[in-house]
Amino acid sequence: MNIRFADREDMPQLLKLYRHLNPDDKETTVEVALKNWERLKLYPGSDILVGCLDADIVATCTLVVIPNLTRAGAPYALIENVVTHPAHRNKGYGKAVLKDATDAAWRAGCYKVMLLTGSKQSAVLKFYHDAGFEQNKTGFQMRKLPPRAS
Repeated sequence: MNIRFADREDMPQLLKLYRHLNPDDKETTVEVALKNWERLKLYPGSDILVGCLDADIVATCTLVVIPNLTRAGAPYALIENVVTHPAHRNKGYGKAVLKDATDAAWRAGCYKVMLLTGSKQSAVLKFYHDAGFEQNKTGFQMRKLPPRAS
């Protein structure tokens, strides 16, 4: 699998992959997705990583590098929208994309990388743990949209 940052031509395929993450969400148009992706990249170090088998995107995550005023100004990172195509799960592709995302965060000078999951499924929690993340904080959120079903 080849892991790289997304490009404009990836957007239609990426949007199809996201349907496996939130199938009940209203679909995003390619035009809106491209506009939001360009805004995301205004934060240095932030981008969408894609894992490809030949021309097919099979895994992805979004890396957001957030400027910070504490920790001597070192930024921190948030990983979001982690998804692997169901036909390609349990093959290490998702973990590989997460590793590349965390490596990119370290290169950007981040002092920590965070991610949240709404899933309570033991397989999902084990996936993140096996990818090197530890469950050690309490998360709180306010939502405008309902959480997806686990």
